[in-house]
Amino acid sequence: MKVLVTGGSGFLGINLIRFLREKGVDEIRVLDIADFDYPEKSASWLKFLKGDVRDTAAVEKSVDGCDVVVHCAAALPLYSEEDIMTTEVDGCRNVLAACRKFGADRMIQISSTAVYGVPKRHPIYETDPLVGVGPYGKAKIEAENICREAIKDGYCVSIIRPKSFIGPERLGVFALFYDWAYTGHGFPMIGSGKNRYQLMDVDDLCDAIYAAMTLPKAEVSTEFNIGAEEFTTMKEDYQAVLDRAGHGKKIRPMPVKPLVFILRILEKLRLSPLYPWVYETASTDSFVSIEKAQRVLGFKPRYSNKAALVRNYDWYVAHLGEFKGKSGVSHRVPWKQGMLAVAKLFF
Repeated sequence: MKVLVTGGSGFLGINLIRFLREKGVDEIRVLDIADFDYPEKSASWLKFLKGDVRDTAAVEKSVDGCDVVVHCAAALPLYSEEDIMTTEVDGCRNVLAACRKFGADRMIQISSTAVYGVPKRHPIYETDPLVGVGPYGKAKIEAENICREAIKDGYCVSIIRPKSFIGPERLGVFALFYDWAYTGHGFPMIGSGKNRYQLMDVDDLCDAIYAAMTLPKAEVSTEFNIGAEEFTTMKEDYQAVLDRAGHGKKIRPMPVKPLVFILRILEKLRLSPLYPWVYETASTDSFVSIEKAQRVLGFKPRYSNKAALVRNYDWYVAHLGEFKGKSGVSHRVPWKQGMLAVAKLFF
């Protein structure tokens, strides 16, 4: 099997590449706008092309000869609206067109549960309305619509909608929390923390992707919610990391309206890395039904929210020296804390 992973230099990309290699995949290709700077770069079985999914020529060069394409490339919510829309929508269209042009057996589209917006009813099912919040959610819906047209036309596309996933190599907004835990600080939580907010481990996501890659096409050419099966309240789940850090600190619930008001101002002033999708939904329930994935894909999550968070924290501590002082807007580097670094002094 020859597999292309777009966005393979990212957090999901490298975990998926390592997972697929353990499964015995013969050749793995990577298309990414960012350098692939992992040890696997020199391996004979890995072929890296630096390029943009918005570039038709680069996409076609990468797809030609592949059996399966896993489309992970994305512009995260901290990018500009134009970059988000063009990367998500035009990128998906280019990758799907190349898959069909060069006869790839199937494509796996990595979408997001952001397509559901902020629904009041939980759990969320694949058939629930799609109401994207912000450019990122709207772009993911448009990309899904492109995929659904191909499905109607008889081409196999699996649309994977994962909850926020964490694990080795994941930094981004989670690095903020891990930094506070590691340095012996408590952590403020928007609201009471009694809401249930489903996460998942990246290894479980890789399991689901592999099932979509290998099961009969007629079964997997549809949408799947993916998330942890076991999760409690946000306060309980995140407290597991503070307990692991060993400083005796606690999650501290904070009133929603004043804190969200402050975060909105800080975001507009570019003094906080948190975007609306993070702070507007942090105090509400957010969990999906994984029944369809369990039934069709044989999906069996191995990690609970707590286990996934602690595993990611342990990786953070073990590799702290490698990214200390670095920052950016991807999941591979910590996000700048801005004024939140000052707030840390009070916890």
